[in-house]
Amino acid sequence: MRFSVGLAKEDAVERLEKRGVSRREFLKFCSAVAVAMGMGPAFASRVAAALTGKRPSVVYLHGAECTACSESVLRVYQPFIDELILDTISLDYHETLMAAAGYAAEEALHQAVSAPEGYICVIEGAIPTAMDGLYGTVGGKTMLQICSEVAPKAKAVISYGTCAAYGGIPAAQPNPTGSKGVNEVLGELGVQAINLPGCPPNPLNFVGTLVHWLKNQSVPELDENGRPNMFYGTSVHEQCERLPHFENSEFAPSFDSEEARKGWCLYELGCKGPNTYNNCPKLKFNQTSWPVQVGHPCIGCSEPNFWDDLTPFYEA
Repeated sequence: MRFSVGLAKEDAVERLEKRGVSRREFLKFCSAVAVAMGMGPAFASRVAAALTGKRPSVVYLHGAECTACSESVLRVYQPFIDELILDTISLDYHETLMAAAGYAAEEALHQAVSAPEGYICVIEGAIPTAMDGLYGTVGGKTMLQICSEVAPKAKAVISYGTCAAYGGIPAAQPNPTGSKGVNEVLGELGVQAINLPGCPPNPLNFVGTLVHWLKNQSVPELDENGRPNMFYGTSVHEQCERLPHFENSEFAPSFDSEEARKGWCLYELGCKGPNTYNNCPKLKFNQTSWPVQVGHPCIGCSEPNFWDDLTPFYEA
């Protein structure tokens, strides 16, 4: 069957076809992205056009983090990451995923940031700033140096994950490494990164942000914390399937209680949903589930200073 998506370019279409991605699978994925963007399934054809057009160069940098954000991107499925994301963007530098090492990796980074057509910079992890950034180095350069050199020249910058957006766990007190979020560190260099917080974030938020930028060449509407409103504009609490139990004052007294097994509200067990803005209940992870659905309270991981401000997690 011939794969065809409106404005898609032939080379991209052929690449996806050869990898066994059916038209149905691809459009199903595009529909999920469209819904994540708040546009509805009818917007899927425009998402498809953006994802199969000219492949943008992406330079993906790592700071102080656990790599869970990269892991979340790898779990995009139907179609899988290697069939879609790595074939619709040109991921020219990613220290975790790339086969190159040493001088070859350094040369790949140099070529990517020197390309005349420009690049999108994605940063995962907080940036250590204490002792001039010496708490985090890659290839003999500090993470602070690398991000300061690469991010200001990018056409767009995405802070992927709470650590990159706000400092996250590396910035939790007492923060001996002086870790901070991207905008806090690089703002004086003119960087205004799009924050996609979460520990980890939902990868469809990442894809949706790329789609918006590819179609509009502009940053989506952001909230006061630098997050796209289309993903982070509503509280977890307002979207939660357990909301009727909250409104009826039906709270689980413990995790092993009958009420918990019946799906009663977890607010008194520490759920931070009312103070957290994200689309986890709507989008779910792997389009399958999310923490509250399986019986764990929301810990507020997409909020600034969540580790210091929202702990202990299991207290109301």
